[in-house]
This record gives sequence, C-alpha cells and structure tokens, in this order.
Amino acid sequence: MKKQILYILLLVSTVSFSQKPMVKAEIDTTNIRIGEQFKLKISVDETQNVIIPKLKLKGLELIDSTKTDTVKNSLIRKYILTGFDSGAFYIPQQQIFVKNQAFLTDSLLVNIATIAVDTTKIKKFPIKSIKSEPYVFDDFRIYIYILLAALAIIGFWIYWFVIRKRKEEIEEDTYRALPPYEEAIFKLNELDEKLLWQNNKVKEYYSELTEIVRGYIERELKVPALEKTTDEVLDMLKEFKNEETILTSEDTITKLRDLLREADLVKFAKSKPLALEIEEDRKDAQDIVSNLKPKPIIEEDDELE
Repeated sequence: MKKQILYILLLVSTVSFSQKPMVKAEIDTTNIRIGEQFKLKISVDETQNVIIPKLKLKGLELIDSTKTDTVKNSLIRKYILTGFDSGAFYIPQQQIFVKNQAFLTDSLLVNIATIAVDTTKIKKFPIKSIKSEPYVFDDFRIYIYILLAALAIIGFWIYWFVIRKRKEEIEEDTYRALPPYEEAIFKLNELDEKLLWQNNKVKEYYSELTEIVRGYIERELKVPALEKTTDEVLDMLKEFKNEETILTSEDTITKLRDLLREADLVKFAKSKPLALEIEEDRKDAQDIVSNLKPKPIIEEDDELE
C-alpha cells in the first residue's frame, strides 16, 4: 500500500514538472469598422522570468498599451488596436519567453469593414475650389531685400551728388583765408585767451607762440620756416635783409632771435621764465609780425613815373 502511494506521488510530481505554461492571446471582437478600436489581451500563467516582447502587427495600428499586471499567478498585458484599411487582417503569433523558453500565441483574425454611406440622406455640396495658402514673411523676403538695396543706392546717390556737392559749394563760398598778418594777430589773441602760462603750461605756451611767428614768416615770405631750426631761420632772414628783399630792422631780427632761443630753452632745457619775461616775449612776437614784411615789387612803369 505504501509503495502504491509513493508511485502516485512520483507520477503527480512528474506531470506537474513536465506541464508547460499556458500562453494565450484573445481579442474582444473579431469585426470592427474602420477607425474603431478593439482590445487584445495576452496572458501567461506564470509570473517568474516572463518576457513579453514588443507587439508585432500587420495592417493594424497600436493605440495604447497597459503595464503588465499580475492576476492570480498569471501575467496579463492589454493592448488597444485599430485599423484604417478595410479587409481581413491577422494578428500574427506573438513570441513569449518564459524561463528562457519561447512560446507562441495563436494568430487571430480581425475583419475591418467600411462604413456604409446613405447618399439619400446626405446633402450634396458643390466641389470647393482650391484654397490658396496664407502669405508668410518668406514670400516677400526677396522683394524686401531688393527694396532695401534700391533705397540704399538712391540714398547714396542723393548724398554723393546732391548733399555733398551742395555742402562743398557752401564751404567754398563761406571759407576765406585771412591775410598772413591778420591771421597771426588773430591767433595771438586766441593764445592770450587760453591762459596757458598762467596755468603753469609754459612749454605749451611757447610752442604755440613760436609756431604763430614761424607760420607768419612762412606765409608772408613764402619760405618753409616751420621746418627749419632757429639758426636756419635767422640765417635765412639775415640773407634776405642783406639782399634787401625784406623790410625790417636789426632790432626786429634780434627780437626774433631772442624769442626763438628762449622758446628752445623752455622746450628742451626746461627753463622757466618769469611772468614779466613771458609778457615781454608776447609783445616781441607781435612786434615781429608787425615789422617783418617782404619788400614790395615795383614795376617798371611805376619807376618811370
């Protein structure tokens, strides 16, 4: 008796170990209309080491799917499917892996029917004409660029040939160079208004003072006095005086010598003259401008008269 019970237990255990897990696929309907949705459920009566791969479909579309749920020692996963073409479509066999073994579900047939249209109850409308798309910025971009380029060209032409020319004409009409003597006196008065030496800018003062005197000599006698050294300017004026081509006195040339040398000492030797000496040099500069002039040219007719 004990041996029979043992054989029965061995047989039951052998059957239970040899039993394969059940893998099943089912749908809630086999007939739908175009665009309708139906549900597909895949269930496996095993919960350990189960892999449900991505759903494979032909002619059908997946709308949504749920996560895998465990219900009564089984795994269940649901899908929402639909179709947009009429006809019969198969949901092919799906491969499920259970404990590294592959199992196949059954294939399922789904019929998708078209929606019948009752033309007697539907009002007919005329065929609408083709509606043009609304305009966007890109449609006008090339024309905007051409317009901007044209405006730029026109603006440049107006400036170059009208405004610039008119400005040059106005400047030519209003500009008038002062005679050398008047220009020198004007610049000397401007120098006085700057108050340079009064503000401890003695070097700048003497630089401008001698530049005014040199500029006067250059314009009045038509010689490059601004480019020459002090000795060169003095030698040139002595030569002019000996040749009697200028009207001046020895005292004027002496004042010019003293002024230029004093300026050189201030600029290069950092000499600092007293206020009385600076004022005296200012007076000498005006005397030089007033008493240093070219000899007038006398024509032959004037000599005869």
